[in-house]
Amino acid sequence: MIYYAVLDSNVLVSAMLKAGSVPAQVVAEALHGNIIPILNDEIIAEYEDVLNRPKFRFDKRAVKVLLDELKKRAIYSDYELIEDVVPDPKDVVFYAVLMEKRKEEDAYLITGNMKHFPIRTYIVTPGEMLDILNENRHLN
Repeated sequence: MIYYAVLDSNVLVSAMLKAGSVPAQVVAEALHGNIIPILNDEIIAEYEDVLNRPKFRFDKRAVKVLLDELKKRAIYSDYELIEDVVPDPKDVVFYAVLMEKRKEEDAYLITGNMKHFPIRTYIVTPGEMLDILNENRHLN
């Protein structure tokens, strides 16, 4: 089964900081096609901004390769205004794109900052997303 998901920026940061970590495993699932990333221009701009911050010292080529690969595998979605409260205005786009996709398909938002979003069963941590993927693999 394939899952659609919006990846919060913090998942990409964590994945790049520590190879083999749970967030890195989630990003690997997106690169291998088990998770289809949901993107739009605002999300891509946020990824580029965050991953290129000097404090992380990520290799610019590695950032470009990761983002290019995610973009190749992604579906793109616009969004409408949402009524739910999202505490951080910068996170609204992630939630709104998720809710737009959920009008047609099950989709998840994967984040390491659960407090930044409303409590919903489809807003999950990287570990919870891996559990969902592994449960599905055992059923097949």
